[in-house]
Amino acid sequence: MSASPPPSRLQALLPDLGRRTLIMGILNVTPDSFSDGGRFEGVAAARAQADALMADGAHILDIGGESTRPGHAPVPADEEQARVLPVIVALAPGLSVPISIDTYKASTAEVALKAGATIVNDVWGLQREPDIARVAAVHGAPVIVMHNRETIDPNLDIVADMKRFFERSLDIARRAGIPDADIVLDPGIGFGKSWDQHLEALRRLPEIRALGFPLLVGVSRKSLLGRLHDRETAPRDRLVGSIAAHVLAGTLGADIVRVHDVAQHVEALRVLDAVMRPDTARG
Repeated sequence: MSASPPPSRLQALLPDLGRRTLIMGILNVTPDSFSDGGRFEGVAAARAQADALMADGAHILDIGGESTRPGHAPVPADEEQARVLPVIVALAPGLSVPISIDTYKASTAEVALKAGATIVNDVWGLQREPDIARVAAVHGAPVIVMHNRETIDPNLDIVADMKRFFERSLDIARRAGIPDADIVLDPGIGFGKSWDQHLEALRRLPEIRALGFPLLVGVSRKSLLGRLHDRETAPRDRLVGSIAAHVLAGTLGADIVRVHDVAQHVEALRVLDAVMRPDTARG
């Protein structure tokens, strides 16, 4: 009998992937993120938040140094790196969970991976700077490939557009030498879509899951949830909607959810996994 193949890098980093719904905790070290801009700038504040996210049950820590909210101002690579590198250097040696670097810039991914990050989370799906795929491959880093668009076209079949987008991203990844087993897809809820298209993308998650890759979904505190309230809401007031969206995503095929409020999601997703993954959720 032949020996089983070694686990992929993604499996090694996230051994419970596919067994339960995993939680990516958000750590923005930016002055202008839509929900928590300025709160975790600096190593001390970032370390305290990282400790809290892990204590609450995060399986991945996603560190970003450039806001990608609607209407954001692009940040030069050197400024982005000045924000994230001291935090990664300080946190990586003592972390029990992997760090993903939230960037679309190849140079930032390079220095972050050298500093201790192990996953690349690209909101432009490897297409803004395709060299980021080569960087990830050289470091053996799994990639999260998010769907995005420069402009919103409400007349598009958004899922068909996502499939075409992912075909291009997968081609870039494969040509760079990234194995399929180290790729996660993200439908990009909150990016480059109309309100109706955001909801449609969630509704039709099984069509994206059918492509054969793990899925990450991030709806946490986003403005599309605010539209469903009867009153004006600040991002911090959207917890219940965030949990509802992520539980729905989990039932439709999401393997990882990206959240601000980890402890509350842990409780909700335990119920989801007990129902939807009964053979593994208790392991």
